[in-house]
Amino acid sequence: MDEVAKLEHLSLVSKVCTELDNHLGLNDKDLAEFIIDLADKNPAFEDFKKALIDNGAEFSDSFMTNLLRIIQHMKPATTSSNSKENDNINKNPLATKFPGLAIPNEKPPVFSDDSSEDEKDDKKDKRLTSKDVFKDQSKTSNDAVVDQAMAELEALAPSKSVAKVETKKEDNKREDKERGRKRDISKDRKGRCSSRDRRSRSRDRRSHSRDRRSRSRDRRKRSRSRHRHRSRSKERHRSRSRHRSRSRDRHRRSKSRDRGRRSHSRGRENRDRFGDYAKKSRKRSPEVEMNDDPEPGKIYNGRVANIVPFGCFVQIEGVKKRWEGLVHISQLRSEGRVTNVSDVVSRGDKVKVKVLSVTGQKVSLTMKDVCQETGKDLNPTSHAHLEAEREGRNPDRPPPAAAVLAGLQSTLDPDEDSSRKRVTRISSPERWEIKQMVSSGVIDKSELPDFDEETGLLPKDEDGEADIEIELVEEEPPFLQGHGRALHDLSPVRIVKNPDGSLAQAAMMQSALAKERREQKMLQREQEMESLPTGLNKNWIDPLPESDGRTLAANMRGTGITPQDLPEWKKHVIGGKKSSFGKKTNLSLLEQRQSLPIYKLRDELTKAVADNQILIVIGETGSGKTTQITQYLAECGLTARGKVACTQPRRVAAMSVAKRVAEEFGCRLGQEVGYTIRFEDCTSPETVIKYMTDGMLLRECLMDLDLKTYSVIMLDEAHERTIHTDVLFGLLKQAVQKRPELKLIVTSATLDAVKFSQYFFEAPIFTIPGRTFPVEVLYTKEPETDYLDASLITVMQIHLREPPGDILLFLTGQEEIDTACEILYERMKSLGPDVPELIILPVYSALPSEMQTRIFEPAPPGSRKVVIATNIAETSLTIDGIYYVVDPGFVKQKVYNSKTGMDSLVVTPISQAAAKQRAGRAGRTGPGKCYRLYTERAYRDEMLPTPVPEIQRTNLATTVLQLKTMGINDLLHFDFMDAPPVESLIMALEQLHSLSALDSEGLLTRLGRRMAEFPLEPNLSKILIMSVALQCSDEILTIVSMLSVQNVFYRPKDKQALADQKKAKFNQPEGDHLTLLAVYNSWRNNKFSNAWCYENFVQIRTLKRAQDVRKQLLGIMDRHKLDVVSAGKNTVRIQKTICSGFFRNAAKKDPQEGYRTLVDSQVVYIHPSSALFNRQPEWVIYHELVQTTKEYMREVTTIDPKWLVEFAPAFFKFSDPTKLSKFKKNQRLEPLYNKYEEPNAWRISRVRRRRN
Repeated sequence: MDEVAKLEHLSLVSKVCTELDNHLGLNDKDLAEFIIDLADKNPAFEDFKKALIDNGAEFSDSFMTNLLRIIQHMKPATTSSNSKENDNINKNPLATKFPGLAIPNEKPPVFSDDSSEDEKDDKKDKRLTSKDVFKDQSKTSNDAVVDQAMAELEALAPSKSVAKVETKKEDNKREDKERGRKRDISKDRKGRCSSRDRRSRSRDRRSHSRDRRSRSRDRRKRSRSRHRHRSRSKERHRSRSRHRSRSRDRHRRSKSRDRGRRSHSRGRENRDRFGDYAKKSRKRSPEVEMNDDPEPGKIYNGRVANIVPFGCFVQIEGVKKRWEGLVHISQLRSEGRVTNVSDVVSRGDKVKVKVLSVTGQKVSLTMKDVCQETGKDLNPTSHAHLEAEREGRNPDRPPPAAAVLAGLQSTLDPDEDSSRKRVTRISSPERWEIKQMVSSGVIDKSELPDFDEETGLLPKDEDGEADIEIELVEEEPPFLQGHGRALHDLSPVRIVKNPDGSLAQAAMMQSALAKERREQKMLQREQEMESLPTGLNKNWIDPLPESDGRTLAANMRGTGITPQDLPEWKKHVIGGKKSSFGKKTNLSLLEQRQSLPIYKLRDELTKAVADNQILIVIGETGSGKTTQITQYLAECGLTARGKVACTQPRRVAAMSVAKRVAEEFGCRLGQEVGYTIRFEDCTSPETVIKYMTDGMLLRECLMDLDLKTYSVIMLDEAHERTIHTDVLFGLLKQAVQKRPELKLIVTSATLDAVKFSQYFFEAPIFTIPGRTFPVEVLYTKEPETDYLDASLITVMQIHLREPPGDILLFLTGQEEIDTACEILYERMKSLGPDVPELIILPVYSALPSEMQTRIFEPAPPGSRKVVIATNIAETSLTIDGIYYVVDPGFVKQKVYNSKTGMDSLVVTPISQAAAKQRAGRAGRTGPGKCYRLYTERAYRDEMLPTPVPEIQRTNLATTVLQLKTMGINDLLHFDFMDAPPVESLIMALEQLHSLSALDSEGLLTRLGRRMAEFPLEPNLSKILIMSVALQCSDEILTIVSMLSVQNVFYRPKDKQALADQKKAKFNQPEGDHLTLLAVYNSWRNNKFSNAWCYENFVQIRTLKRAQDVRKQLLGIMDRHKLDVVSAGKNTVRIQKTICSGFFRNAAKKDPQEGYRTLVDSQVVYIHPSSALFNRQPEWVIYHELVQTTKEYMREVTTIDPKWLVEFAPAFFKFSDPTKLSKFKKNQRLEPLYNKYEEPNAWRISRVRRRRN
């Protein structure tokens, strides 16, 4: 019993004691508690009376009645669901602390790619209104009919609704304060059942209109304690939703009569977020005839406001807002051609016009279709074709005047079309005079030329807008009440076991050394440039220049493509023209397959799969599990029931493995064997073996949670524990229980399979013995500070002292590997020709594939090869002939910092499991050695036993959105193998809520469901959907595709100046997003030519990939009937759209240095490669932060701070001008006078000079 219940119980005992004392003169607590217990067991009066008499009580009937009444009134009824909830609480205290993470799950929606959402909803409604829905309802169908009739009668009574309008408005204000922001129901009405459950809760509480009251009376009886007991049993939950679906069906039947009143209550909920649109829907009540906006096909009176050569502008009367439309010269009169507009109309004439179409704020009118005397429509169908075309194109299109697809006020920007009322620009002195006259009371403000009669306000001064202060909204979304923005008691998962240990310090030291090396190179390059003789151009005029001068000039201009393009070590690696690639073998494909270790265990493996539903397979890298298991399963007939899927953590692996298996299977890639990766599907209807990235299988779960098209699913490389693999574990664990015929194989290259086995219902473990030899492990005596230098010394020592055998060195990334190759090559060269040859081979994912395959070739006799690789060589690659492994003990990991809301790549110490794995690489061909460049103590005390799973260290917004789309709202009780930190989950929910993907109760909105359809990060899908409303979807499609691919430009080392010059041609004053758009459009205008790419230093592969991504996204938009329209020259719309998705990434110029982010006041800088680097605008939005020498913002675009509040009212607000904002409080104020400085140091001129 919790504290409050105890107090309630004590006060009840005390009350009963008082009653006993008053009536009988007894004051006995034990007796009081006994009576309360009897009342509990016998709630009916007759039973209670009998129980008292049986126990020898001699009370009067009235006293017994009184006692029972008091006990039942004061003791809270404890229901079974309450006790269940208490059990739950005891089991998971987090559920009570974070109710937003433990919302009950809902039935996952059934997605189909082709049918539109509206069709789905109709089907859903039909399914819901069948007879079984009414089985457990207490009301009879007659009551329903009576209710409906009453609702219809009330809808027809105008006087009532007029009387209620005022009281409703009062209530609106009050409820607005209480409830804060509620979500746009009118738009989301077609959404899911469960969100309707929640919503109607708030609807029940209101009792404005009688029809709603009568309908919800039965509902309210059951919902009294609903707020207290959130996690009620699912049966109740489901019956509630059925009940509501019935009342919603009733709504639909009487929708036309009831719309006015309903829009009243709904509009109130919309008002906060959606401005005008919501107000408009609130005003549309039955007693008002006037519309806000002109309707196509309707005839209005009007007045000619202006005459232009191509027609006349007519001000429309009979609408609330001020609307002007254009009557084109061809629409002035039906008979004869009009050459001069003034012949037909003159300014100020009263005319009758018909609205042809309304697009945004532009209204197209006609006079020739209307009889100017009677106002009769002479051509009723003239506007129909335009409207039909529009409606057919996009049924979800926002209402003409308000582009509310994602909650927008209007499709036109104030920036493009400043309000029409302002006719004259007042000069500054005049404005000052007028201000003085107003403040002294000489004239009234209503006499001013720019006074707005409707609102009674003056437009804001332009000068005042310069210093807008914006701050974060402190209120959290209701479903995270008290646990949102202020997460002090929760700490993120620690990636480093000991932050003060030798390994952590070495990692920090290495980044400092790398920075130093970069700076040295920059200096060296600058000196080279300065030392060049001037006037190189003369060589071009000279008919016979000296040859070396000629090549020098050519290189400086970047036009002579000479062999000097590559650094010397790289040329050495490639080995000139005579080099060949790939591992040579004389065996046939079949013999190669039979030589793999897994071949001997083929029959045992197929039997194990047949006998068990889930199987954990452990096999060393190179044992053949990835390529062979799928084929064995296909050969033994498992593909008859469905496809065999095999997931890979990396895209490259999925493609290359599928290619290899297709060769072995004897088919073309994409037929029986295919692959699917993001933005690329290489499968066909006859595909039976499908390789895919784990993220793609997760997307297929969105469509079909039970994966009915598959008979076997193989999660390969599960030890890598990517975020997608971890979510798939949870989903497949459920799917396996629902589908007994589904087989699941989980493969791992490391020996932590016991954990997998325990998670998957103690599944059996099948081990493929690897070819392993003993490995001698050697540690350093002292910790190494510069691990890069230490590793290169170690490699040279092995090369010069140890017996033959190849070396494998693990480093963290491309830059480090390139540096190592360069230094090693120079050092080897300095030793002279007598030393045996050392072949240096780098391996990282960005390396061209033909260079990657060089590592498999055996070294020529008398020489040794050293492979310098990232952790890709830990498990994914198998290189024969390696006898020596050099392990500095570091890896680059993606780490999410939930305070800043960003992922960043950080060099961290590896885990003990990874260290064992690296050492194992030396024992594949024969006995080997592993040189660990850290102490044994560091291995023991500073390394985690296993790596931290990705799900615990990255941004979860995409994952949470996908889970919510599948109907999984209860994130706390989702069966994760390793649960992500609550902090990250809350951060993800908050991020999705601020993007309007979740409503105020933490449930998916219609926009959120749409966002989940795109294979993009939530903010990118948001801007794609928003762009339709802002009419710039064509441009945003391109920008999103360009952002989805990496580095578009490349800078060859010897031609950096020229590359920068070419890039500068594309730079746009608005920023990098529009620069990317300009690059793509320029490529398109040059007919997608390769030569153009080479000439402009643009990566051809990247652009082609962006083109593929664009095609796929265009397909998704077409499927959802989202318009693709171009903004033309109007870049403001594009900037606004980007702002609507990336408002979290806003930064403001800091007077002291760089920029400060609005979210956490972190100091950041514009990246030197940005188009805005030299412009330094006041407000910007960035795509991502990258930490190199400083925190740099990548892909930056300028914005207007007002847009932040317009598009993210849940996140930003204008600061109170009367108070100091947090931003200003944090600013460092420099005193004007400082006695330690020179006398004039305080002067403004000096201060400015000092800061620059």
